[in-house]
Amino acid sequence: MKNLSLRLKMFLFSFAIALFSIITSSTMMIHNISDAFEQEYGARAMAIARSVAQLSDIQQTVGTEEGFEVIQPIVERIRLATDVDYIVVFDMNNIRYTHPSESKIGTTFEGSNQTEAIAQNESISKAFGVQGFSIRAFVPIINVEATKQVGVINVGIISPKWYQLISAYQYDFFIALLSGIFIALMGSILVANHLKRQTLNLEPYEIARIVQERSSIMQAIDIGLLAVDEKGNITFINHLARKYLHFFDETTNLNDIFDYNWISEELVSTKEHYHPLLLFDQMYLIRTFPILVAGRNVGYVIMMTNRKEAHILAEELTGIRTLVDSLRAQQHEYMNRLHSIAGLIQLERNEDALSLIISEISDEEELLQKLRDHILDYSIQGLLLGKSARAKELAITFILDEDSYLEDFMTGFSSGDLVTILGNLIDNAMEACLTKEERDVSLLLQGTRDSLYIEVQDNGVGIDHNPNRIMAYGFTTKDSEGHGIGLALVKQLIDSNNGTIEISSTLNIGTTVIVQAGEDKS
Repeated sequence: MKNLSLRLKMFLFSFAIALFSIITSSTMMIHNISDAFEQEYGARAMAIARSVAQLSDIQQTVGTEEGFEVIQPIVERIRLATDVDYIVVFDMNNIRYTHPSESKIGTTFEGSNQTEAIAQNESISKAFGVQGFSIRAFVPIINVEATKQVGVINVGIISPKWYQLISAYQYDFFIALLSGIFIALMGSILVANHLKRQTLNLEPYEIARIVQERSSIMQAIDIGLLAVDEKGNITFINHLARKYLHFFDETTNLNDIFDYNWISEELVSTKEHYHPLLLFDQMYLIRTFPILVAGRNVGYVIMMTNRKEAHILAEELTGIRTLVDSLRAQQHEYMNRLHSIAGLIQLERNEDALSLIISEISDEEELLQKLRDHILDYSIQGLLLGKSARAKELAITFILDEDSYLEDFMTGFSSGDLVTILGNLIDNAMEACLTKEERDVSLLLQGTRDSLYIEVQDNGVGIDHNPNRIMAYGFTTKDSEGHGIGLALVKQLIDSNNGTIEISSTLNIGTTVIVQAGEDKS
């Protein structure tokens, strides 16, 4: 049965139930017909027995020797004329005067059913004999003077057996049974097809698998998720939503969780809503979506996102964090320079202060001029300027190759994409140099609408892992949290634009990372 389809199972079950009902009904009908026959036979036997009991020849000779010769012929003619199975006449001593089998004439009538008849009461009973069940009528015989009872007449008719009834009504039974089977067959097909449509033509094991898969998916996603019906009763909640809401009961209403705030009011709308919400001293971004089935609202989906985590992820994906860190480093470097200049002025070493200002202005102006002339995007200019400042803080020599230029963004890349790629590659190169006395990082950037080439070199400690492995999401050699994302994002951005990224590294000598995409990709 496990390998049968739902349609076939439903057909077999429905047909079996209908067939069982038909057989049961037929059995009950046969039983009712048999009861009807028995009642009719009883009435018929009683009428015959009463008629025989009124015959004067029988009334006068029962209980006498003459009766053995007179009564049998009279009764046999009546039995054959009325088509009953037997008529037995016996006196008050239970001596038979008639019987279909003449050998039993003069013998004693055995049994207890005649008790009421001997007491001058008519009765009908059912007894089992050699030929099967029979309906028997007992009628007392009163003498001609009607002064006393002289005997009893017993008229018996054999009840028809069930197969005899079926044989007698075989045509009617055949028509009824055939009609019932046809109706059961058609009804079973309709029920099976209807249930199959209701289950979207899916088998039970397919439905179970889909439900389990969907539940696992909903539990695995990294946002809190609730589903409620149109009355606000929760029908699904994943583990992250339970964690956000501090809720671990099995069933409840949405109002019990959100304490009748704007969510309860806006759930009656059929539009999407997006609001922040403070819960347990933590800000969440809440989105509500109506669930529409065949144009009718049957419930709502509520998505919860931790606002802090969402902002961190957004900064990682857009490269804003890298850019902000670079600008912060640049600001810090400027503050250091200003502090140095202010200190020299306070020491009245004005010439040294002026020399430092001219030196810083010259170095800065040279880099700014190079960026203005060759890098035509302000975000990239700001990023490289910030990385230069950060390099000075870390005592790293940061070199922007003279052949660098950025005329336009290659189709498929945005400004944020380049900020993410450059920021992560330069940061990794700088970190690799921190343990060396001489620290050098160089960048070659060449970009047009049709191509992109990036080369980042450092003289750091090198990579002692498989270069492909360090591009995997979550892989990091650092102990602190929040790492293992940057290079994975870089690889995803490059792969999505059919580019390549090559890493060559020698321990304690340095690492070179080359990114290529577009027409110039070799």
